[in-house]
Amino acid sequence: MTREKNGDWTMKGVVAAGTAAAIGAHLSLLAARMPGARFPLHAAVVLGGAPLCLEVARKLARGEFGADVLGALSVVVSAFMGQWLVAAILVLMLSGGASLEAFAGRRASAVLGALARRMPQTAHRRTPYGPSDIAVESVEIGETLVVLPHELCPVDGVVLEGRGSMNESYLTGEPYQIEKIPGATVLSGAVNGEATLVITARKKAKDSRYAGIMRVMEDAESRRPNLRRLADQLSLWHAPLALAAAAAAGLVSHDATRFLAVLVAATPCPMLIAVPVAVIGAVSLAASRGIIVRSPAALERVARCRVVILDKTGTLTFGRPSVSEIIPSSGWSPERALALAAALERYSRHPLAAAVVAAAEERGLSVPDAAEVAERAGEGLVGRVEGLSLRVTGRKFVDESVRRGLPPSAPGLECLLLADGAPAALLRFRDAPRPESRSFLTHLSPAHGVVKTMLVSGDREEEVRDLAAKVGISEVHAGCSPERKLAIVEQQTRAAQTLFVGDGINDAPALAAATVGVALGPDSDVASEAAGAVIVTASIVKLDEFIHIGRRMRTIALQSAVGGMALSFVGMALAAFGRLTPVEGAILQEAVDVAAILNAVRAALPPGDLTDFQ
Repeated sequence: MTREKNGDWTMKGVVAAGTAAAIGAHLSLLAARMPGARFPLHAAVVLGGAPLCLEVARKLARGEFGADVLGALSVVVSAFMGQWLVAAILVLMLSGGASLEAFAGRRASAVLGALARRMPQTAHRRTPYGPSDIAVESVEIGETLVVLPHELCPVDGVVLEGRGSMNESYLTGEPYQIEKIPGATVLSGAVNGEATLVITARKKAKDSRYAGIMRVMEDAESRRPNLRRLADQLSLWHAPLALAAAAAAGLVSHDATRFLAVLVAATPCPMLIAVPVAVIGAVSLAASRGIIVRSPAALERVARCRVVILDKTGTLTFGRPSVSEIIPSSGWSPERALALAAALERYSRHPLAAAVVAAAEERGLSVPDAAEVAERAGEGLVGRVEGLSLRVTGRKFVDESVRRGLPPSAPGLECLLLADGAPAALLRFRDAPRPESRSFLTHLSPAHGVVKTMLVSGDREEEVRDLAAKVGISEVHAGCSPERKLAIVEQQTRAAQTLFVGDGINDAPALAAATVGVALGPDSDVASEAAGAVIVTASIVKLDEFIHIGRRMRTIALQSAVGGMALSFVGMALAAFGRLTPVEGAILQEAVDVAAILNAVRAALPPGDLTDFQ
């Protein structure tokens, strides 16, 4: 939670508690017939009501017309007419509703703050005396830097020395650890693997890839549309109608008290209090289902989204490579080739080693022992198994005569197993789609009115189109930078409400720009900060529960708000005909509030079923 958000919620809570105490003190002094019974009310209205009214005035100056306008106007008129108890009750309702709203909408930290915290701060300059730490802003183009194991790469550059891998999935959308050898490019913000790499800087920190994503994020935040919340939408017609009714009652009766009574009875407290209560209940229910709601607006809007835009890696796929195909050479079986490859890979930290070992375990293969295992530059992984001299490498590291006999390249990654110098098998790897992805996406249109589903990924064209065909998506955008993802989301959002689902830093600008952004998994704090909700279990099926919780919350909030407004209209009619004093109107509003709140609390109670996806 940011200090500003926390302070806002705390201050409004203090005003609500102080006003309630002031009303209690006034009633006690009045009952005891002691002098100065109004002083607590004066203090509550001046100290608590004035800041609330000033805040509403600033909103009006910015052209923001919300549900709290009538309440603030009622406080001012009540105080002007000396109706201090009425004014204090209204301050209590306004501050209580604002406190609940701020509590429902508080966030753990700002998106840009999370980006800045993850931004590399230090680089290691190589000197004749060893690495020397310098501020990343001091790195000049052409400088030689050392990137230690598991560190963030400080700037964009090229590998000079060392062989290893980097995790660039948060930046590029590529699902794999990317092998790094001399001459390979590296990106700022990528996570280095097990090996130390020496790189030369090709860009300054301010011009590197990670800094570019921060600038795109800032731009997305500044251009994000300020959509009206549910209570403010209802107040657009309720407030003018209430003001007209109050003015008419005052003019016809020539009684300013009657004008105030109608105004007080019309104060939209069910919208100011019941809607936040329903939101808080739905937030609690979602949390119990592994869904962390970071923005109350996401709950209100998610069921009304008609365009669903999805990232690929980690969203529709598992985000890690798995063996998808084994093509054995003549005289070899897939099982024997896999078992021999796994015998070597058990001793390797290569990005694909774990996938080979896992594939052998899944098939229940007996993996033999290996000897003389080594990883040599330009040769790959070598060793001896069952009397055979084995080598696991890539096709670009073998002779042209060997390459000519291999199957053509295909989407995904691959490695080649050589036995005594001859090809034994070609192993292919893919980022496998989640088994439920296709059926879930098919479910979105009939169950939730989704009219368009899009796949937008930073991955390669052939990879993205292959996955799209498997999960049933026809509109595909591949090789997308964060800037391109942002542009696509903004274009779609101008035409309809959008739901964007992603999980990486490269998704953060799009998550922030969509009508509703949902981050899958807890691994990227930046994506989580940009999103309106986070599905902790990284299961796309949970998205269905989130939509149902949002739809149910909106229904209950509307019931509470519209039902409370209907009762308020009854109070307005009584007040207009002189049957209700301002104090009685305020008390009636409190009774209406209680009824609306009791109904809103139902949003926290789990229904029989929260999903219709089978």
